Amino acid sequence: MAVGGLVTNSDKPVPLQSISVDVLVRGFVADVVSDLRYKNEEGDPVEVTFVFPLDDEAAVYAFEGLICGTRIEAQIREKKQAQQEYEDALSEGLQAFLLERETNTSDIFTCSLGNLPPGGEATLKLRYVQPLASEPDRAVRFVLPAVLNPRYVPAGSEGGTVTNSIPRVPEGNLPYTLSLSATVESSYRISRVESKCTLVPLHFTAENHTAAQVSLAEGHQFDQDVELLIYYEEAHKPSAVLEAGKPGAASGSLMGDPALLVTLYPSLRSASKPGQNATGEFLFLLDRSGSMASGSSRSPSRIQSAKEALILLLKSLPLGCFFNIYGFGSTYDSFYPQSVEYTQLTMSESLQRLKPLQANLGGTEILEPLKAIYSQPRRKGHPRQLFVFTDGEVSNTDEVIAEVERHSSSHRCFSFGIGEGASTALIKGIARAGGGSAEFITGKERMRAKALQSLKKALYPAATGVSLHWGLPSGLKAVMVGSGPQVIFEGQRSLIYAQIHGKHKSSGASEGSVVLQYSIAGQTFKETMKFPLQAQEGDRLPVHRLAARALLQDLEGTGEKDKKKQHLALETSLSSGVVCSQTAYVGVNTELGKPVQGPLVHRHVPLAEAKKPTPKKEESLLLSLVSLQNADGSWVLDANLASLLGLSEAEIASQAPAQVPPNVWATVLAILWLHSRTAKQRDEWELLEAKALNWLQATAGSQLADCVKTGNVVLDSSVSPQAFGL
Repeated sequence: MAVGGLVTNSDKPVPLQSISVDVLVRGFVADVVSDLRYKNEEGDPVEVTFVFPLDDEAAVYAFEGLICGTRIEAQIREKKQAQQEYEDALSEGLQAFLLERETNTSDIFTCSLGNLPPGGEATLKLRYVQPLASEPDRAVRFVLPAVLNPRYVPAGSEGGTVTNSIPRVPEGNLPYTLSLSATVESSYRISRVESKCTLVPLHFTAENHTAAQVSLAEGHQFDQDVELLIYYEEAHKPSAVLEAGKPGAASGSLMGDPALLVTLYPSLRSASKPGQNATGEFLFLLDRSGSMASGSSRSPSRIQSAKEALILLLKSLPLGCFFNIYGFGSTYDSFYPQSVEYTQLTMSESLQRLKPLQANLGGTEILEPLKAIYSQPRRKGHPRQLFVFTDGEVSNTDEVIAEVERHSSSHRCFSFGIGEGASTALIKGIARAGGGSAEFITGKERMRAKALQSLKKALYPAATGVSLHWGLPSGLKAVMVGSGPQVIFEGQRSLIYAQIHGKHKSSGASEGSVVLQYSIAGQTFKETMKFPLQAQEGDRLPVHRLAARALLQDLEGTGEKDKKKQHLALETSLSSGVVCSQTAYVGVNTELGKPVQGPLVHRHVPLAEAKKPTPKKEESLLLSLVSLQNADGSWVLDANLASLLGLSEAEIASQAPAQVPPNVWATVLAILWLHSRTAKQRDEWELLEAKALNWLQATAGSQLADCVKTGNVVLDSSVSPQAFGL
């Protein structure tokens, strides 16, 4: 059996037979139950190990097993104690199972099942809850991760990584199956659910479309991430959920008192707009390690996805800013010794240097280029913005996040996870530490929109000085759980967790309120959210688990380890049932009549091997048009532009209004084409258009209205002059 990402040739049966997943999505939270079904088809008892990814923000809160007909509820313990109980049980011939999180990263878990006898069957049930991310088009995104790529161990790092010992099988040949069904419930109307996987048609279970069910079509191979995009109507409105505490838990404790989840979606556009003369130093760090050459038959290579996103970002930068591009693998380099001013010359030169770049720099040594970037002198009056493109396949995740955190006061970090299997711990971790945001790009779809969304966040002044003020009836007090959002960007949904302590002194009041206060460019803004004080009952307690996970994230930060914080993290994990780096779940079948006899053989559950894609050379018309735009926002009237517009250069030139310069006429036609042919992709070209309009308004003068009118005739379009500010 080969390891480290190589194909396994073992003909031994894999004990894992199937994975069955049940998802309950309520608004912006997913509660997941995953059943792992095992059967030992060998002549000896087996111990089977299954290593799998989960989202960095997932709160694993329960684990149980049905082994040879006996139901066992696993208990959460300090990790070393849980491991010892498991090993002791195996040595005594008892059936046992163990669930633990990897020490150096928060998004890889290991599930072990030991002493499953010949012919024996077992089902292990894992429960977790996670907040759901939003896409540029405001879809709510749930992902069941399947792809777990081997993690690179940087030179000088201690120990190895569990991912390198996992056997791999060719794509499409996994020996176990996956079924998934999802129930969606919301206070908002559900518009639709989309996926790159084949789904059974959506079935609405409520007449007002606030509840629906959907599932994967039969025969799905669990060799790609399962992604559900849920579209709600008016989902940008704030909301709040108050959840009753756990029966029997002590009053005043994390699990005992009601927990509140407030979802805020402040609109910052009215407060400020991004200027096309915006200052800034934009640094792009591109992963060129060997793993970036990977992809799948369903998507382009990771390096190609990253380069396309980077081209669009370069084209969208404002004049007057500074920029540089770094590449890294086992070593690193940069286009320029220091960041340079963004001009037509430097933009064109950088695009030419970017096109031939390959994923040929060996390993993934991300720490050293980060240190090199932070050691560069900062440019006065140009806030530093760092954009990191990586598949995140490193084992020293905590070190990298800590390095970003050390320099969080001097820059903002925006991260892009490229390809399926990108480490959510690293990608989300560096964005959190650097006061930025994280995006995941798993194919061409939505890639450019995600790149532009991050740049918009970098160009818009973010909301800072975020604070909350509570309005509650007498006798009640709200206390934040975790640190809450420190920075809020336009289009970003913020989840805030709090606990409501105390008791009503009067029965009259039925609602509370929270005021969100923040500052943008020196101005203070306030938004008020009201919520009912009637707490929802239930046994899963998703809001409490998520609040515990948020608190654990704060306590287990990547800086210097504080013993008091570590102790509080351990107590929080044990009381809430949410696994952290210091805890694990263990279950032992103590009702077994006699010990399992025979030599124990070990079996790894294989994962799908990453497949290199066939390069696709076709380029979208939009990207082709973008590639022709100048740094100042204008277009040149030439044969390339004419071909894209579906006309000849002579036709376009002959129909231009009198006395209009060719580049003004070309720029008007390009903007008209964007509006008439790619309106649904507006998120991808909004900044490019703003750049072009600024240039036109400074150059075209009174001729602009006539150009727009004539251009609509030439292109057979009907774009309103208002699009040009007329």
